[in-house]
Amino acid sequence: MADMSLSKAETPPPTFAAPLDAAVPPRVRRAQITSLALLILTGVINYMDRGTLAVANQSIAKELGLSLGQMGLLLSAFSWSYALAQLPTGGLVDRVGPRRLLGVGLVAWSLAQAAGGLVSNFFQFITARICLGIGEAPQFPSAARVVSNWFPVSKRGTPTGIFNSASPLGTALAPLILTQLILILDWRWMFILTGALGILAAVIWFALYRDPVDLKLSAEETTYLTGEAEDKPKVKVTFQDWVGLFSFRSTWGMILGYFGSVYLNWVYLSWLPAYLVNERHMSLARTGVMASVPFFCGFLGCLLAGWFSDQVTKRTIGSPVKGRRIPVVIAMLGMAIFTVPAALAESNTVAIACISVVIFLANAASACSWALATAVAPSNRIASLGSLQNFGGFIGGALAPIATGFIAQSFSFVPALLTGAAIAFCGAMSYLFLVTRAIPDNSK
Repeated sequence: MADMSLSKAETPPPTFAAPLDAAVPPRVRRAQITSLALLILTGVINYMDRGTLAVANQSIAKELGLSLGQMGLLLSAFSWSYALAQLPTGGLVDRVGPRRLLGVGLVAWSLAQAAGGLVSNFFQFITARICLGIGEAPQFPSAARVVSNWFPVSKRGTPTGIFNSASPLGTALAPLILTQLILILDWRWMFILTGALGILAAVIWFALYRDPVDLKLSAEETTYLTGEAEDKPKVKVTFQDWVGLFSFRSTWGMILGYFGSVYLNWVYLSWLPAYLVNERHMSLARTGVMASVPFFCGFLGCLLAGWFSDQVTKRTIGSPVKGRRIPVVIAMLGMAIFTVPAALAESNTVAIACISVVIFLANAASACSWALATAVAPSNRIASLGSLQNFGGFIGGALAPIATGFIAQSFSFVPALLTGAAIAFCGAMSYLFLVTRAIPDNSK
């Protein structure tokens, strides 16, 4: 791989775009606040739309006459299409900008979501879920690009944690809100109304968000964001540039590392209720409450992780990659360590506490991983690298429910959880030993 033979002199670490104590220009501050508010809104809708199928699982299976095998395929269809769509999405975000691509993606996934309420058979439903995965693909690569557009490199951890917090927040809110829609109306109207909400969010996004290239930034604003008085146009990403990312060790470290992070996270996302009922022998009523607690902890994990990442980065000036990598490795090692007592502890209270710590750390690792992408990637390929990392993660996310199910069926949930812990540990080692330097920037 190309960067294995490069010396440190050949790949100088990127410098900070602005002094750590530089005042934020008022117009930039307004853009930052607006951007983050919109990313939280679209991110929560994104994860609520993903969760509709899980919430309405039994109602859908009963009405459409679906077997457990068909429901398994239906539940996994989103993850596969979402993961594969990550490959081209990042390059497209870098080429056309997050405003256009996230806006178009939001409309596309909202139409696919609404279509889920109109299906009459399995094949129509699985098509809708595949389209949902493709439409949702631009959300997080676009968010990473938005943060890199409006925040200097030394201050990207906190906003990255904020936009990532939409993931556990949407997951935690989904059963609370969507269940009420099913009870008041039915599962079909749940899909249609959440789809309509996404269309409304798309209108708001197009109306309020602007990329920096669409505005005439002053010298002060440009200097704050880029460290240079003039905003030099970035070189457009080509297919060759995108393919070239695969020649660097850091790219593969991020793909493999995020695979381990998302794999373990999705073990809990897809199997936590079943684990609590079947392995921990909890009642359904108690399971409903206990299964939501870890994801509210995950919400806090995202927020605190972004701040922590910024603090570490401030203390490793001259090496943003190291500063962003350390919190990822620490969080993933914690995920692996706390999964062991979660699997082996006899006390249900201890198990839930440990699982809550794991989900807290899983979302912290996710937030820090996206912040790491902004430090490792060349300035014109941030979304490209972020989406490649996300591709690796959601291959893990797609495999985790399947592997966990087979292991639990053949043995129990204990070896399934321990397998997830081992995979997360390997992912942490991938970040630690492979993601050691920034990828050279050919846009300067």
